[in-house]
Amino acid sequence: MPKLKTKKAVTKRFRITRSGKILRLRAGGSHLMRKKTAKRRRALRKKDVVSPAEKQRIRRLLPYG
Repeated sequence: MPKLKTKKAVTKRFRITRSGKILRLRAGGSHLMRKKTAKRRRALRKKDVVSPAEKQRIRRLLPYG
């Protein structure tokens, strides 16, 4: 059986921690920042943990992650 291919788009968007959690960047944090409050901009810089429902789908796209 051939090796499974990793989806490179998913590799660029998600990080897997040692404990197995999947981290992602928050949406809306790249441009049009002037109208967002400082508090909101700070929050957008932080990474977010992917929900358990999405975790299974992402795991399937990252077979060796």
